[in-house]
Amino acid sequence: MQAVWQHKTVLLQEAVDALFEAEADASGAQVDPPSACDGVMVDATFGRGGHSRLILQRLSKLGRLIAFDRDPEAWQAAQEIQDPRLSMRHASFSHIAELPKASVRGLLLDLGVSSPQIDNPARGFSFRADGPLDMRMDPTRGQSVAEWLAQAPQGQIAEVLRDCGEERFAVQIAKAIVARREEGRPLAGTLDLAKLVAGAVKTREPGQDPATRSFQAFRIYINAELEELRQALSASLDVLQPGGRLVVISFHSLEDRIVKRFMLEHSREQVDRRSPQWMTSGAPAMKLREMQRARPSVAEIAANPRARSAVMRTAWRTSA
Repeated sequence: MQAVWQHKTVLLQEAVDALFEAEADASGAQVDPPSACDGVMVDATFGRGGHSRLILQRLSKLGRLIAFDRDPEAWQAAQEIQDPRLSMRHASFSHIAELPKASVRGLLLDLGVSSPQIDNPARGFSFRADGPLDMRMDPTRGQSVAEWLAQAPQGQIAEVLRDCGEERFAVQIAKAIVARREEGRPLAGTLDLAKLVAGAVKTREPGQDPATRSFQAFRIYINAELEELRQALSASLDVLQPGGRLVVISFHSLEDRIVKRFMLEHSREQVDRRSPQWMTSGAPAMKLREMQRARPSVAEIAANPRARSAVMRTAWRTSA
């Protein structure tokens, strides 16, 4: 009998409330855009559909929800929702760039890995149980971690560990992986990799497994997660309509740093008096207005410890 992997949606109510939040005018009064619940909403990371189901409850009969996910299992889960307002696309969230310009009322990006992906050893995301070194969000496409580690140069492995995992012992771990490979003993699976990393890491923060940063780094790299995020954020400026909401939930500092800088960059006037644009037309108008930053409540973290690192940032698209 096939196991059923459960998922608890993080910041469920808070994220959906932020998507439908009324816009405030200059005086602070709440101003609802016309037909606020009749527009197009986008859940760019469907997962198991927790956010999507609540969004559908908030949409009117004329509203529409477009959901994206590159995981075939997420696509299968979406088939359980018998609602003609939902359109599911088997694609990564950077494909929101294909949507018509200024067509989206609200855009949600819930980043990271879902619990079914982590808990299923066959997906290879976790070092808690043995499984193949895969870690692909879409196991039907691209290169697995095992395939990459079988031929990647030591310098590249160390670079990925540093840049995607902020790993202090990147060089030592990369050396150990390459040495093992040169012995003619390929890594057998997730527990084998975790054991090798533990032997190369000298110290680690209390309560953190030595392999945590390495598994994060390899997963991010093999799925091009940071590049996907940058592309999706850039596309959001085009697809969001004036007054539209951008809501992003991140689960580690690398993601949150990108989101924070993006919102900051586009929520202030860029004043560079040396630039030709300044000389002719002044500073470019801001494209976003940053709204808020939220964290899970104590009660949510107690019920779902995987929520503890989540950070939600919200902005709305200006008319510029």
